[in-house]
Amino acid sequence: MKTDRSRPRAVGTPYDLRSRLDQLTLSHKEGFQRFAEAPPRPRPELLTRRQMKRLSEDALAEYNRGRRKWHANLGPLWTPQMEALHEDLWDIFDSNEQDSDKIKGGIALDAFPGLGKTTAVLAFARKLHRRILREEGELTDAGHQRWPVCRVGLTANTGMRDFNRAILEYYEHPGRFRGTAADFGYRALDSMLTAETRLLIVDDLHFLRWNQQAGIEVSNHFKYIANEFPVTLLLVGVGLETRGLFSEGTDYKNAVLAQTGRRTTRLGMAPFNINAELGRVEWRNMLLALEERIVLAGKRPGMLADDLSDYLFARSSGHIGSLMTLINRGCQRAVRTGAEYVDTRLMEGVKNDAAAERARGELEHALASGRLVSRPKRTTQ
Repeated sequence: MKTDRSRPRAVGTPYDLRSRLDQLTLSHKEGFQRFAEAPPRPRPELLTRRQMKRLSEDALAEYNRGRRKWHANLGPLWTPQMEALHEDLWDIFDSNEQDSDKIKGGIALDAFPGLGKTTAVLAFARKLHRRILREEGELTDAGHQRWPVCRVGLTANTGMRDFNRAILEYYEHPGRFRGTAADFGYRALDSMLTAETRLLIVDDLHFLRWNQQAGIEVSNHFKYIANEFPVTLLLVGVGLETRGLFSEGTDYKNAVLAQTGRRTTRLGMAPFNINAELGRVEWRNMLLALEERIVLAGKRPGMLADDLSDYLFARSSGHIGSLMTLINRGCQRAVRTGAEYVDTRLMEGVKNDAAAERARGELEHALASGRLVSRPKRTTQ
């Protein structure tokens, strides 16, 4: 049989599994389990242009499909910001291994969009899920399946009933369709106890209207969970401080929020900053890590870190989310057009998010004039 490399490595079933992992899937326990326990994504083989020309039409289509999936999922990257955040998260979570009469400290991750908050939190939750199952087993002492992590997302109209129903939906509780807010609350908390859940992630907390009655009720519910249940609350959102989560106050509403704030440790994430040498080194290391992951026939060392350092910083404002979007889309175009290389000419045709594009002009001017420098003084591959 002729072997013309018609089946390059790293295409097939693992992509099909990963393709089902979206935000909706992560709102259910089995979906989160698939995410947490999935093996590393197989990397497509790096072929030369000549090797690609020898592929059959079907084999080339399959190879490019694998690269599309790969480039769309280049992360998460182990950035200094993520490393620092995870150290703080482990400190707080492990310190909550207290007796049942102690109040568990909560966590609020408060940062601007595009800095990788959800990605970093999910990476931590994945490690925690694996650690707890490795140490304590898949079943509880009572014989129930153990679910170490529960993740729920809020919407603009979330109240007590909606919040508790989202928890029930995560556990796929049979009583999630009918009942009062109190019924849903008892069932939700019973589900967490039965599954011995240790981390409750509440994403998009900025949608909660803190100064309205529904927001006060949910805040009180957070306090009740922290007081009565062996679970660490991890709240994720944008502008939580300005919305009053950590406010002191004299009236009832502000006093409730202040109590939540007193029991909650605020964490943040920052964009890359190239005002100092350390920041420039971190920026370069991150570009080198991205280079290593890219699967393009024409790539070479320094394609990003040397040739495009200033350009990519100006177009992303140092925000990891904007950068990953830009690189993903650039690689997709490089594969689709046959360019097999990323440079300024190709990237100029690639659109990025509106916030990054608004900041682009000022950053380009600062970099061109020398007021900003993105590359460190000494560079090593």
